[in-house]
Amino acid sequence: MLPAAGAPHLPLPAFQSRSALPARILIVDDHAVIRTTIRSILLPHLHFFQVCEEARNGTEAIEQVQKLKPEIVLLDVNMPVMDGVKAAEEIRRISPETKIVFLTMFDTPVIMQAAQRWSDGFVSKYKAGSELIPTLNRLIQGQGGP
Repeated sequence: MLPAAGAPHLPLPAFQSRSALPARILIVDDHAVIRTTIRSILLPHLHFFQVCEEARNGTEAIEQVQKLKPEIVLLDVNMPVMDGVKAAEEIRRISPETKIVFLTMFDTPVIMQAAQRWSDGFVSKYKAGSELIPTLNRLIQGQGGP
């Protein structure tokens, strides 16, 4: 489908040329309202992204990654049962091709160091509305780095 006359032409993410399937995303956060908010941010971009599941902690995230093999995991850092840093380390071990984006309110030096070591990106929850989609687009285009 061609854009309407005068409509801006936006380049498709690289994976769109390889496949018609959207990138599957696992949302991991212990707060249901955050998971719902992230879904709403992704909603207008369903042709690029599909939320395949949600998890409430790192242990559930690992189970879902083993089962679903999502392309991207949006991972909170501070959660009960297992925190996001430990979960990211395990996800890297069991599914090294899965991209991990830390999505958190904490941007301390320790968290930023963990983000550089265990993730492909970092988005502050405060800036998710403006930074999440560009970060995800960068990842599906094969451009990594937090």
